[in-house]
Amino acid sequence: MFVQLWDDHHADGRLALWCAAPPLAQETLVETQPEVFFRPPYVGTRGWLGMRLDRRPDWVRVKRIVTGAHATIAGRH
Repeated sequence: MFVQLWDDHHADGRLALWCAAPPLAQETLVETQPEVFFRPPYVGTRGWLGMRLDRRPDWVRVKRIVTGAHATIAGRH
């Protein structure tokens, strides 16, 4: 698994993707764009990245992050 879709997880009010991320991506994006990116529960400690989809997402960027998530996981095998 490299991406998960979450819709109002435990009533957090978010529609979001949780994505595997390369090293330091989570920290950088959460710090610079906290309105879009967050550290998701459970998998955030392993570097996964949460990305909100309920705030007019840039779909080109979403595609790039999902493609990167796949490469992050596929590259481990």
